[in-house]
Order: sequence, then C-alpha cells, then structure tokens
Amino acid sequence: MSAEFAEMTENSDMSINEDGTVQDMKTDGAIASEESMADMTSSQEADSSSAASASTSSGLEDLEVREDLAQQGEENLAATVAAGENPEEILAPEVTEAAPEAADGDVVAQLATQVESLRLQVEERTSQYMRIAADFDNFRKRNEREKSELELRVKRDAISELLPVIDSFERARTQIKPQTDQEVNIHKSYQGVYKQLVDCLKRVGVSPMRVEGQPFDPVYHDAIMREATNEHPEGTVIEDLRRGYLMGDLVLRHAMVKVAIAADPTAPSEAGEDDSGAE
Repeated sequence: MSAEFAEMTENSDMSINEDGTVQDMKTDGAIASEESMADMTSSQEADSSSAASASTSSGLEDLEVREDLAQQGEENLAATVAAGENPEEILAPEVTEAAPEAADGDVVAQLATQVESLRLQVEERTSQYMRIAADFDNFRKRNEREKSELELRVKRDAISELLPVIDSFERARTQIKPQTDQEVNIHKSYQGVYKQLVDCLKRVGVSPMRVEGQPFDPVYHDAIMREATNEHPEGTVIEDLRRGYLMGDLVLRHAMVKVAIAADPTAPSEAGEDDSGAE
C-alpha cells in the first residue's frame, strides 16, 4: 500500500512533506507562474504609464516651445510695425530666398510681359501726344490766319466807306473853277483836307489804280461802256470813269472804265450807198 502510494506521488505533481502532509506541486508552480505573469503585467503597465507620461511631457514641452515662438514672432512683428517698417518688405527676402529655382523663369516671364506692356503704353501715349501737338499746331495756324483775315476784312470795310468821300473831293477839284480870291482860299482849304485824307490812306497801304491805256482786266476793271475807235487797240481802257483802289494785292474797289472796241470799216460805205440811192 505504501509502495503504491509512493508511486502515485512520483507520477503526479504531489509531494509529501516531513510531517506527512501532501503538497500539490502543480498548484504551487501555477501560483508561481501566475505571480510571475502578474509581475510582468505590472511591469508592462508601469512602462506604459511611464511612456505615456513621457509622451505627454514631451507634447507639453513642444506646445510650450511653439507658444514661445509664436509669442516671440508677434512681439517682433509689433516692434517692426511700431518702428514704421513694412513687414512684407522684411519677409519678402526670406520668401524670395526660399523660392525654388524653377520659379525664376516664371518671374522673368512676368517681368518681360510687364516691360512689353509698358512699352506699348509708352508708344500709345507718344502717338497721342504727337497727334495732339499736330492738332494744336494746325489750330494755332488756322486761328492766326482767321485773325489776319478778320483784321484785313474790317480794315477793308472801313476804308471802303471812305472812298466815296475821296470821289467827292476829286469831282469838286475838277468841276469847281474858283474865280475870286475867296473861292481860291476855299478851294485850297478842302484840297488840303483831301490831300491829308489821301496821305492817311497811303500809310495804311491803300493806293489808286492807274488804268488808262492798260489792257482790260476783269480782275481789276469793271467795263460799263464801250467805244468803237481806231485810235486805240481793241480791249484797251480809254477812260477811267470811277477810280479803283488797291490795298496791297487786295482789290478794295474795281475801277469803272470805258473800253475801246474795233470800229466797223463797212459802216461809212453803207451810209454812202444809202445816200446815193436816195438821190
């Protein structure tokens, strides 16, 4: 019986203590294993807690650093604005330096486009300026010409109103024959006025036409009579009925003239034949 019991204890996880008690070896190993597993779990949990604590601490430190950098940037920006500087001008070099080399081609293309646009604008403004200058020059010349023509027309109209007065003086000189000393004095007085008036007209460029013996010219002459004669060539002015006047090259008044025409050679012979027939 004792042998059988000893064999059973050898084949099982049970042992006999000195005091005769039976101890379950499997239970003690399981307990040890469970305690070891518990210790490992506790260690892992402690490690996880430490890692989480470290990660949280690192995150808080990064956040604090970022907050410090942001605060420092705001302070620098405020100081820049307070100093009257443009933040964009300060940040622009940094952005330019950070730009990739591939963007240089785009910048050059944009600058070339802007230069071409400005060149076209300059050409357009230059063309507009030239047109305006030409228009103003034409306006100035036209204004001066119109002003000169207006002055000449006013002068011509004023002098034309005085020409009949000169005609009256000339008729008086040819028709009146003073007989007494008093009439001679009167004649000299108005002839003096006539001479003064003629001198004034000469000073403003007025001159009388000399037409007798000149070929008839419709530009200067106004033929109101014709006379058949063999003494003068046909178309010759033989008498000045009213004197014409010039102001420079401008005709103030046309001269009224009598023009010579060729005499009819058959007129006397026909008259002689008529007389013979009547006899």
